[in-house]
Amino acid sequence: MKFKRLGDMLVATGVITNEQLENALKKQKETKNRLGKELIEEEIITEEQLIQTLKLQLGLDSIDLSKSPIPSALSELIPKKLAYNYSLIPVKLEGNLLYVAMSDPLNFMALEDVKAVSQKRIVPLIATEESIQRNIALLYGNESATKAIEDMKREMDEVSFDSVLTDSFTSNVIDSEDQSAPTVRLVNSLIEWAVSEHASDIHVEPHEKEVRVRMRIDGLLRHIMTVPKDLQASLISRLKIMAGMDITERRIPQDGRSNAKVKEAEIDLRMSTLPTIYGEKFVIRLLDKNTQLLDKTKIGIKDEDLEKYMQLIGQKNGGVVLIVGPTGSGKTSTLYTMIRELNTEESNLITLEDPVEYNISGINQVQINEKIGMTFSGGLRAILRQDPDIIAVGEIRDGETAEIAMRAAITGHLVLSTIHTNSAIATLDRLLDIGVAPYLISSALNGVVSQRLVRKICPYCREEYAPSEEELYSLGLSPNNEYSFYRGAGCPHCFNTGYRGRIGVFEILVLDKKIKNAISNGAKREELAEMIRKDENFVSLAENCKRLVLEGVTTVDEAKRITNVEDFDYEN
Repeated sequence: MKFKRLGDMLVATGVITNEQLENALKKQKETKNRLGKELIEEEIITEEQLIQTLKLQLGLDSIDLSKSPIPSALSELIPKKLAYNYSLIPVKLEGNLLYVAMSDPLNFMALEDVKAVSQKRIVPLIATEESIQRNIALLYGNESATKAIEDMKREMDEVSFDSVLTDSFTSNVIDSEDQSAPTVRLVNSLIEWAVSEHASDIHVEPHEKEVRVRMRIDGLLRHIMTVPKDLQASLISRLKIMAGMDITERRIPQDGRSNAKVKEAEIDLRMSTLPTIYGEKFVIRLLDKNTQLLDKTKIGIKDEDLEKYMQLIGQKNGGVVLIVGPTGSGKTSTLYTMIRELNTEESNLITLEDPVEYNISGINQVQINEKIGMTFSGGLRAILRQDPDIIAVGEIRDGETAEIAMRAAITGHLVLSTIHTNSAIATLDRLLDIGVAPYLISSALNGVVSQRLVRKICPYCREEYAPSEEELYSLGLSPNNEYSFYRGAGCPHCFNTGYRGRIGVFEILVLDKKIKNAISNGAKREELAEMIRKDENFVSLAENCKRLVLEGVTTVDEAKRITNVEDFDYEN
């Protein structure tokens, strides 16, 4: 059968133009991507548009994997590596027919390989690559961890405990199907599972009769699995070896780090232990080197805030820019995004961090070590003797560091830093509380970026509904107007929460002459707050949350979670 080419069909159906197709074909020669993937990566088409076009082109059915649970027994028909390499997954077996979901059903080599290994007739179905990859992780990840636990229990009596622990960590490539000791495979499968779920942390928690494993996904801990109590010692010891810790010391907390490669992702692992009454609790923080330096628009900055953001980091005469918010609000990601924007051959950019979260080529990164006297204030003084253009301070914790940063800004340096406060106005109060003189604040502070992270509605179970009067009131909206809101119904993709992924919400305050003069003259909090509210260019956190709700990105509950009802402006 001769198929009409994908590019021609996309043009014929009006999804793309001839010019877009020609440009994509040129770039395709460099990237070696298939055309569909190239168009998606360039954000010319969506995966849904690609699926609909492929259905027309090939006459195949598509499948929504969020509504189609996959029997665990099917994992035995197609090896995990084959599934990962070709981005496909078995979904149903009927007699000798094996239905396989594929992101690229035109990959005939994949079809032949699957047919050969499964000894079945293959019926291809079309699905999104993201849904396939997630279901691969669920289908094979759980299976790999469970099999590793069974092997651990069986082999604990057959091999010495020492040989299980010292099985060399010869490669940092994570593969839960390798032939290492079961303990190694269990740890590998947990890390791989966490990466596939975009988890930020893995918690291994000993209890009286079992060991619980949880992962922090979209800011909330989710129970993943339970490990038998008799395997606790070997599991914790294996993790300690990876982290370079002392496996014989169980009475005091320890810290360590490692790294891993999961598929194409380079992952930094920050590990720590904490002695509890039932043994050592182990926490692993996962940092993806490939995605930590996000584009400013992808972290959620847009419209008026994007203009103010560019204004703040583009200051040629120096000044301080503070990124503020509670713990876990994404301040570090925003700081690194700014650093990436400012990292050029012409500038000497030096960071002062505790700890250094990511290694970035082209800048000078300094690690704080208070045990030997390398503090933020001491390090900042040393940096000023290194002819810096831009200084990034991981966190301002005291008045001395704040004052040095302010004075450095006055002398022409651009200083970026974070501070733990809840809003732009609270940041001014905080600086005064820790002893920074008002004249220094007004002279040096250019702006404050206040932020939070809100959960996004799961795209797989997103549904429209008519909001209640109470919900409209909570966002400051009039019930006299008609609005459509969205929410997630709950599905396997989002652990039935209705949310999948997070995005930043910002309020960016650029200090103009009027506000600076008021600070210098000792204006009180209420006066400053009123001036900021009257600033036509200032868009509050609450207002940006409202926008995300109206755009269908997040829910009313998420907006209410990070703001107060009185923060919203009300329509008449």
